[in-house]
Amino acid sequence: MRLPRVYPILDTTSLEARGISLCTAAAAFLEGGAAILQIRHKGHWSREFFESAQQVARLCREAGADLIVDDRADFALLLEAGLHVGQDDLAPRDARKLMGSDAVIGFSSHNVNQLAAAGGEPVDYVALGPVFATASKRNPDPAVGVDEVRRCRALLDKPLVAIGGITRENALEVLNAGADSVAVIAGLLPGPEGGLTPQSLRQRMEEWQRLVKTA
Repeated sequence: MRLPRVYPILDTTSLEARGISLCTAAAAFLEGGAAILQIRHKGHWSREFFESAQQVARLCREAGADLIVDDRADFALLLEAGLHVGQDDLAPRDARKLMGSDAVIGFSSHNVNQLAAAGGEPVDYVALGPVFATASKRNPDPAVGVDEVRRCRALLDKPLVAIGGITRENALEVLNAGADSVAVIAGLLPGPEGGLTPQSLRQRMEEWQRLVKTA
């Protein structure tokens, strides 16, 4: 699998805190050039939320972009999307049995031992993080730092996604350390002074696209 350099995560907690709907953010990021999106929803998957996720899936299909669902294999299957699992979620081998051979599956790791073990799992890419301190996750694992990204890159044959506290100020350092892609949440969401509009979100994505071309 060849991952795009920027991997936007639609974290519903972060979006709701800024008054941005899931579909608005997805449409804006896709218009800005996103080639992959992940839905990360830690709350209840209500019927209303699932309908919003269906709209995101349709937008991704129309844009030729991959859609990944965090944690929930059942909804990933219903949406015909890929799946991302963590250390405490469904085991990758069980996820592969459910999702089939063609689905994209990602797997989170938080240290070198987990990453080395992930290399032998039937997954398409491995995420490592948090690279830096992050406010997007409750009780995050300790930050690993850029040097650990560089060290882990040499231990893994699969694509490596770096996640956690990645901003436009540090993204190039992470990519130059060997990450194939940087997963971004807050770094794609302008502050109140930036104006929370579809246009500002699209522009933010476009700025990221221009940035990573220099890596």
